[in-house]
Amino acid sequence: MEDFQVCDRDLPDNILSEYLQQEAIAVDTETMGLLPQRDRLCLVQLCDKDRVTVVQIAKGQTDAPNLKKLMEAQSVLKIFHFARFDVAQLRYHLGIHVQPIFCTKIASKLARTYSPRHGLKELVQELEKVELDKSSQSSDWGNAENLSEDQLRYAANDVRYLVSVRQKLIVMLQREERWEIAQECFKCLPTIVALDLLQYKDIFEH
Repeated sequence: MEDFQVCDRDLPDNILSEYLQQEAIAVDTETMGLLPQRDRLCLVQLCDKDRVTVVQIAKGQTDAPNLKKLMEAQSVLKIFHFARFDVAQLRYHLGIHVQPIFCTKIASKLARTYSPRHGLKELVQELEKVELDKSSQSSDWGNAENLSEDQLRYAANDVRYLVSVRQKLIVMLQREERWEIAQECFKCLPTIVALDLLQYKDIFEH
């Protein structure tokens, strides 16, 4: 995969059109921290089988119309690793209600019960035989116009393998008769995200 593009503030129309023709795309975000109410959204990464696109989100930006159109398109499945976090960021900062969703972390927890390790690095290493460099994971994403080559490579790698990983996890889920429950979990994610943003904790516990 050689096609890599960095876009400012939103997807251009031609790239939006290409992504809208896909069955599924991988999505990730980079932020200044873990709390959407405090920490701003800096990057949104997208990937299909042929290209990786990084959208730089400006400080104070509150919408990205083409990105919203893609993220809310019912015809295109959005694949995340730990969708709960990224979907919350997109909703809080850009008013995007992502649907439909596939989460490789949830799928891994349901399918790979032989392992306690469900991070993206471990998942890609096992299923794709690729070792991800996570050295830029905790870095300053706020200066979007001057990101280093290592940061951009890290951002791209966070989505580069998700389309393939999804296919392999589906095979495992179907084999173990857990595919239906996985799909029900994915459907619950928007509600869980809404509860997170309202700062409810453990609402289903006693």
